[in-house]
Amino acid sequence: MLAVIMAGGEGTRLRPYTKVIPKPLLPVGDKPILEILIRQLRNEGFNDLIITTGYQGDLIKAYFQNGSKFGVHIRYTTEKIRLGTAGALSLIDRTIKEPFLVINGDILTDLSLKKFMSTHVSDKATLTVGIVKFKLDIPYGVVQSNGKIFESIEEKPRYFFDVGAGIYGADPGLLDYLPKARRMDFPELIKMLKKKGEKVICFEVEEYWKDIGIMEDFEAVHKDIENWDQDRLYHVFRQDSSEAR
Repeated sequence: MLAVIMAGGEGTRLRPYTKVIPKPLLPVGDKPILEILIRQLRNEGFNDLIITTGYQGDLIKAYFQNGSKFGVHIRYTTEKIRLGTAGALSLIDRTIKEPFLVINGDILTDLSLKKFMSTHVSDKATLTVGIVKFKLDIPYGVVQSNGKIFESIEEKPRYFFDVGAGIYGADPGLLDYLPKARRMDFPELIKMLKKKGEKVICFEVEEYWKDIGIMEDFEAVHKDIENWDQDRLYHVFRQDSSEAR
């Protein structure tokens, strides 16, 4: 199976770390987050990988090379200009014939990515968007009013939003909608797909998920995985658990 790993971001919210090390090479535990992801993918049957690179991409290529020492085959693309969250996909080989996984290179999850792709294929979607619940706590009383007229106050409410998980299932036909080497973010791509009548669905990620792109979550991940065993970290699923949802 094919997976495309998006690893071209600058990681500005993790500076000063990312002034020296590209975000996908930042360690989680004793290994770079991108190495953990590659080992997860290999253990779930994704042996053909494309890594999209940009900022400090040469360090990523030097570390992983052709992927042989990790049991996978790796190809690379390189952004010469910033192409956004979806635009880098325009650089990959358009002769792809099979559905493929797209995942950000700074995510830690124990979601079965194989199961995610199985759902994408069975739903016959052009694009499946992984979503997670994001909790927002307001530390103040939220007032509802009508002009000067007070109506109500809710003390320190908690709101939940569905946000993108940085995990996608893609049909190869999706590549036809991407102009070559032009900046495009996923919201723009999704609007285009919907306008053309393509099927776009959501998949709720209920399992553990964190994006290490901000300092708070980067620090939290290290604590979260202290009690994880190697099977959970590297997606070595038992038959019963890998099929369960």
